[in-house]
Amino acid sequence: MTSHIHDYEGEDAVTTADRFRTAVNRRDLAALDDLFTEDIRFYSPVKFTPFEGKPMVRGLFRVLLRTFEDFRYVGDYTGTARTSADDTSADSAVLLFRARAGGREIHGIDLLHFDDDGRIKEFTVMVRPLSAVRALGEAVLAGLVADGLVPAPADR
Repeated sequence: MTSHIHDYEGEDAVTTADRFRTAVNRRDLAALDDLFTEDIRFYSPVKFTPFEGKPMVRGLFRVLLRTFEDFRYVGDYTGTARTSADDTSADSAVLLFRARAGGREIHGIDLLHFDDDGRIKEFTVMVRPLSAVRALGEAVLAGLVADGLVPAPADR
């Protein structure tokens, strides 16, 4: 793995990571949607099973873009990594970020795995500290319920 994105040989993956970062910074859901495969899997820090499929992941990003405050990317790494879904090696990028949610400072990474066409097929988010994970999870769940993407929890 290199620490400089322009040293990476897989130009499609770099281009997708750059386009992804730009789309997030602009809060451009249409541009994000164009970067996802139809069967994208999104691994969340607060849910054991992935969110699957472009419609669900697009809806999740709509909620995330509303939830995060002062979101900014602060670094990146590129290379290859094994995917979660099929344990195959894929071109990948890690984007480091900082943000706030629910009054908590968040440090995190977005791990993007690309398909052969350079589109994002798998997306994993890792966040710290635990208090931020909890605050983020509660805020995202409320947004998903409000947007009709998941049912309200039974205990409420």
